Amino acid sequence: MKKSTHGGDIYSFAKKLKISPKKVIDFSSNINQLSPKVKIDLNKVNFSRYPDTNYKKLKKALAKKYLVKPSQIALFHGASSAIATLVKDKQVTIYAPAYSEYKRYAKEVKLINRFKNLYEKPTSNSLVVFVNPSTPDGKYYDLEELFKIWKEQNNTVLIDESFLDFTPNTSDFEKNNKLYIIKSLTKFYSSAGIRIGFVISSEKNIKRLEAITPPWNISTFDEAYMIEALKDRNFEKKTLKKITKDKKRLYKVLKTSKYIKKIYESNANFFLVKLKKIKADRLQKKCAKKNILIRESQNFDFLDNSYARFAVRSKKDIKKLKKVLC
Repeated sequence: MKKSTHGGDIYSFAKKLKISPKKVIDFSSNINQLSPKVKIDLNKVNFSRYPDTNYKKLKKALAKKYLVKPSQIALFHGASSAIATLVKDKQVTIYAPAYSEYKRYAKEVKLINRFKNLYEKPTSNSLVVFVNPSTPDGKYYDLEELFKIWKEQNNTVLIDESFLDFTPNTSDFEKNNKLYIIKSLTKFYSSAGIRIGFVISSEKNIKRLEAITPPWNISTFDEAYMIEALKDRNFEKKTLKKITKDKKRLYKVLKTSKYIKKIYESNANFFLVKLKKIKADRLQKKCAKKNILIRESQNFDFLDNSYARFAVRSKKDIKKLKKVLC
């Protein structure tokens, strides 16, 4: 079986085990277990018309939530599309380990190992990429000192805040012509099938981005779904409450596991661990006997087969994981 470079490939996993994908207990995908309350009357959605090219209603809803102006938002067909647009053919400095898509589109890449050399100077005039909270470890960083370094190096800065909604922290956005922030709605709003990502930046930068983005890059249904999802005001509170409880349960299991040497500090809905006495692929085989899929992490820069990631799941699923790990 070909290994996925991302979590959540339950279909290949289920095929290998000869089970239904519904039976897979997916600890590999860091997507919210809860979903917002969304009711859409499809009879009232006019699919025969092209969407509004400016997506005014969705931008207004996002601007209200993230405390920016609609004119400071550019919408994309998922965060990956935004990454491709911003990074393509550029000289990029990536604080790694990080999401692999950033390396895929860059013209030239320099990696900084943030575990060991966080304050190493990036290549001057390059596009700096920093994921905050980070992946695959989930740590939230105070970027004040790094912003000073980036200013000295004349860097354009791209902050990926795909997991920030899982924390009480606020965005690093400021009125800076060299700053871009990527937001993904996939993780927090449990909407991997609704392909919406967006970029926050200065109005000038947004106009430039939209000029090179194909029109109607978000479907009428995607827009209608997300506008309704953002109306569920209790969803955020319920999510954070549940994740806090389940995250403590998961941490306790990982802490007592005979296979885990170190648990990395995480402010997101997952944990990166350093294994002992077993490699990640071997541990995955043990988990597979209970239909459990975990995230092997050797495809991340600076990590090897002694690292694995576990997403926060329900109390019931964590109990099943405990039978394998402890």
